[in-house]
Amino acid sequence: MHTDHPRILALDLMSNLGWACRSDDGQIHYGTETFKVPQVESPGFRWLRFRNWLKRIYETIHPTTIFFEEVKGFPSKNRGRDSRVYYGFEHSLTAFCVAASLDHHGVPVGTIKKFIAGGGNASKEAVIRAVQAQGHRPADSNQADAIALLLYAEAYMKGDVE
Repeated sequence: MHTDHPRILALDLMSNLGWACRSDDGQIHYGTETFKVPQVESPGFRWLRFRNWLKRIYETIHPTTIFFEEVKGFPSKNRGRDSRVYYGFEHSLTAFCVAASLDHHGVPVGTIKKFIAGGGNASKEAVIRAVQAQGHRPADSNQADAIALLLYAEAYMKGDVE
């Protein structure tokens, strides 16, 4: 496969994972994958399923780099559960990227929101509206976040943003 531009896979990491990439014809493809586990299963199945999905999408899309939404700081309302889940995804992703010699970049949430919606503390609805204003129809905030991240990553790779 030959492309004149880097093939970027953008990931909004969590149990409901948003993803986006641009195909060779210029179209942006995106979706949501769910990695929630029933209480009767080991929590490790979440990351096993993620790793298997990541391998399949890597073999299908052939990305040259992966950008992911980098989250720092979580609300204490759920006793840190979100942070444990997020960091499990991040560690699984970075290990996969290292094993595949694949470039990867974390981008802070505020940076993505500022890029797409004009403010680092923009609401989920504002991000969705900003992505829709660019002609995309995300089904949920996970897809909108991944599309916004992909657009940021493309601008970053061109040197248009820091």
